[in-house]
Amino acid sequence: MPVYILNTEYLNFPPVEDAEDDGMIAVGGDITPERMLVAYSEGIFPWYDPADIPVWYCPNPRFVLYPHRLKVSKSMRQLLRAKKYTVTFDTCFDEVVRSCGTIAREGQEDPYNTWISDEMMASCHALHQLGFMHSVEVWDQDGALVGGLYGGVLGRCFFGESMFAKASNASKFGFIMLVKNLQEQGFQLVDCQIYSDHLLSLGAEEIPRPRFMEQLKANIDEVKKEDWTNRFRTDFEF
Repeated sequence: MPVYILNTEYLNFPPVEDAEDDGMIAVGGDITPERMLVAYSEGIFPWYDPADIPVWYCPNPRFVLYPHRLKVSKSMRQLLRAKKYTVTFDTCFDEVVRSCGTIAREGQEDPYNTWISDEMMASCHALHQLGFMHSVEVWDQDGALVGGLYGGVLGRCFFGESMFAKASNASKFGFIMLVKNLQEQGFQLVDCQIYSDHLLSLGAEEIPRPRFMEQLKANIDEVKKEDWTNRFRTDFEF
């Protein structure tokens, strides 16, 4: 397959069918909010070392979670019933993104190396201001931010970007609350991008790229400015 090099003057991407075996579809371009929105609407996302030029992916298979298939383990149900943490939405978006970019991650050669650069944080901030990106915050009983995640929304699709946890099960706690709200609001698809054991345990699954693209096109819509702070709730029964 040829390697497509994007022109900064144009926002178009090559057909996803032309992606490499590892999902790479193009290199170059930029990560402006405008290009990011085009990418997500076409099932493509950036993932690269900030020291290099942007690299764009559309994996096959795709890792997704259908909100109605969310799995909540017995141990997590106990934590949720005990209200071990407090969850909020869209109250400190930039802090959540920054935490995702600086949290130590086991298994990496450099545990602090991340694709969430200052440039990416700035782009995410702009997308949040536009109404595309949202955050979930998880707080402990002392009021400290101990977990969270963020991602984008187009229509009835949520595009998960990154999550972090500074306390046991904090990110799972926030993710479960998010998905319960997405289900209630009629969302059809959570794009988890690439396989992880963490999300597999919560019900995520791999599907062929053609099926993902079909479901994406059937459920996306233009960006709508919505404040999740008061729209989403946390009083679910578990």
